[in-house]
Amino acid sequence: LDSPRCGPRCAERHDVRACACARDVRSTAQSWRQPEMAQVEPAEAAQPETIAFAPDTTTRQKKGVHKPIIAPFLSKPPEDTQRPARVHLFVNPFSGRRRRGATVAAEATRLLQAEGIQVVEYRSERAGHFLTLSAGAEVADDEAIAVVGGDGSVCEVITGRLRHRKTLPRVAIIPCGTGNCQAMELGITSVEGAVERILAGRVRKIDLAEVRVCDDGLWYSHNLVTWGLGVDSTVLAEKMRCLGPVRYDLGIVATILANRRRPATLTLDGKTLTGDYTLFLIQNTQTGGSNLLLAPGATADDGCMDIGVLRRMCRRSLIRAFGMLKSEGRHVFHPRVAYHRFKSLALETPVPMKINVDGEIVGTTPLDMSVMPGALAVF
Repeated sequence: LDSPRCGPRCAERHDVRACACARDVRSTAQSWRQPEMAQVEPAEAAQPETIAFAPDTTTRQKKGVHKPIIAPFLSKPPEDTQRPARVHLFVNPFSGRRRRGATVAAEATRLLQAEGIQVVEYRSERAGHFLTLSAGAEVADDEAIAVVGGDGSVCEVITGRLRHRKTLPRVAIIPCGTGNCQAMELGITSVEGAVERILAGRVRKIDLAEVRVCDDGLWYSHNLVTWGLGVDSTVLAEKMRCLGPVRYDLGIVATILANRRRPATLTLDGKTLTGDYTLFLIQNTQTGGSNLLLAPGATADDGCMDIGVLRRMCRRSLIRAFGMLKSEGRHVFHPRVAYHRFKSLALETPVPMKINVDGEIVGTTPLDMSVMPGALAVF
């Protein structure tokens, strides 16, 4: 009512709908709110190169698009090495929907010893225990490490080793977790199959990523790193671990409905994107979670990591994008999704936000990553 445009009649009636000063206030309020509500698009200058996918026209259309043509998971031939004289077996007895770790380890031990290979067992008793167990293991050049567990267990063993030893022996994966994406990508589906690979001595050298986060320092990723909706959904999913792989889907649906804002600055090989985002899917493997095809362009031995960037979108569009992701990687054709490839990455957020490395929450932003080409020799 202090506005010079406000007359005595307006003051008496308090007719805020008709009052000119009220219109001024509403206009000012709208202009003040607009920056908060407006969707911030990534900056146009110096953007990283976007990877375009070709549709596989031999497949049926779902969600209005064909399945993308999928890159080969491995591009280099295997290398022949000597059969290990001894296997250091790291066992997560809690892995798997029915906690079958100990049973799987016993079968692997029996098969290896039947072929004359010595087995030394290290059993995890708690989360993070593999970090100290692998750091302290004395592994000779003609020996190998085997991990009974999921992707998170493999990550812990590798990280514990590289944090302290700086060298990594040959590694075998014996799948037993609720998430076995790396094993599935490599074609390892059973204990017998994993042991046969160890006996053959043939290895593939795949990339790792050195990952630096706040809170828990340095990690080495062989599978994926996620930020945003994917991490929020994983936090929820871990509370439903008894449900098995379907817990990841339930967590994602609940987080989609929340649709929180996530401003961030992302730098890929020196080129920066700034805006509001829903999710970053940083992949060495093509799959993640409950074996969803997250990165159809990823090749594990190409010296690069792939990242799918989902910009902020409304719930309806987000539900459609998730439906396309569930449909064999068709999300790469969604107009709010961009796909890039990088050797180094930096991520900064206004407030610390959680980071998921190989299925486990390990710290918060800021995040720095660099690719280590061919650092993991895996049977």
